[in-house]
Amino acid sequence: MCISHDPSYWKMPLIGATHCMGATAGCGDQSCGICVAPDGVIMWGSIISEWASLLLRWLHVVAAIAWIGSSFYFIALDLSLKPKSDLPGDLPDGVQGEAWQVHGGGFYRIMKYLVAPTQMPDDLTWFKWEAYTTWLSGFALMVVVYYLEADLFLVDKSILDLTPFQAGLFSFFSLTLAWALYEAACRTGLAQRELPFAIGGYLFLVALTYAFTHVLSGRGAFNQIAAIIGTIMVANVFTLIIPNQKKIVAALIAGQAPDPKLGKTSKERSVHNNYLTLPVVVLMISNHYPLLYATRFNWIIVAIILALGPVIRHFFNERHAGRQSPWWVWGVAAVGVIAILFLSAAGPREVKTGALSTPVTVANVEEIVMSRCSMCHAAEPVWAGIVTAPKGILLDAPEHIHRNIRLIGRVAAWSTAMPPGNITEMTGEERAILAAYIEQAR
Repeated sequence: MCISHDPSYWKMPLIGATHCMGATAGCGDQSCGICVAPDGVIMWGSIISEWASLLLRWLHVVAAIAWIGSSFYFIALDLSLKPKSDLPGDLPDGVQGEAWQVHGGGFYRIMKYLVAPTQMPDDLTWFKWEAYTTWLSGFALMVVVYYLEADLFLVDKSILDLTPFQAGLFSFFSLTLAWALYEAACRTGLAQRELPFAIGGYLFLVALTYAFTHVLSGRGAFNQIAAIIGTIMVANVFTLIIPNQKKIVAALIAGQAPDPKLGKTSKERSVHNNYLTLPVVVLMISNHYPLLYATRFNWIIVAIILALGPVIRHFFNERHAGRQSPWWVWGVAAVGVIAILFLSAAGPREVKTGALSTPVTVANVEEIVMSRCSMCHAAEPVWAGIVTAPKGILLDAPEHIHRNIRLIGRVAAWSTAMPPGNITEMTGEERAILAAYIEQAR
């Protein structure tokens, strides 16, 4: 099949640089509007970008597992400690509590000092590089995926007509500003009033989400709010928890009594991180689920996720502390999940529900998919930077379209995930035609 149509058919600018290549190699028709850069240049750039994304994502996930695992472990350990008053009198001075644990065929006796032992131990294990590596790999991944390919994943011109540079600049500075505002609030003492601070922080994140979904693409907005939460969490480790720990160690070495306030403020930030963990994990993996980020009420979905995560953590924290398990949490979680389900079914914001000006026919559906999707989803993609069809899905022939019609509905009719950044300018009516056809074909 040759896709030699005039540029108005594709409704997109010339792609690339120097010579034309239709869906069939050697088309040579300069009027089709499909141009790519010299053979090999774009290909190698795309291959390097893909491998960089894979390796960084792998590192990011492994580091996050290590960091979140240790964070959950130490929170559970703190909550499960038996106080010294309930234990035999053979514990060393300064011990706050003790816990016995069994794992891997061995028994462990763990004691926690408050604030520190009387003298510095010879060997001390620090827990910091798990957090640092998570952020460094995550930010590098953000640069590779969202900044270098901002036109696909960060910008949606149907929301706001930004250049890739403007979107990247907005993303970076909002990331920095959000952390600075959180840090200022904590250092002024607001964080010591736990409930008002939690409510204020929640409303702050919801307001940011609403703003991001009206500036960036849905996928970009979800990633941005996740990056802000992740940055706050890692900055807590880097700017306060570890520096305070170093001050405690320095005081021990100098033969001085460490300031108890250092441990208290570090624990405060550690608890913040604990309650933020579940929402950030959901938001980070949301790019795989377009019905979350590419639908009309995506910011409300984030608001529900931001509420459910801490509520679920509360259940486990209470359970680890040996208190009565708050089973009501799961009722709240079920209501929240059902609400997300219905919100995600509302579809994209621009789909028209009234009468369609174009009839819903097989030919029209195939025309829409061929004109908006097949330049990437083809055996030989003609979009610059695309070497193979994304996820191996081909949409360059009628039989391929009908085989994948439900997937098309999920990403292009009931959500606006595809085309990414609406780069080929699929209209609201075209999405409505796809949705109506899928309903008729059931």
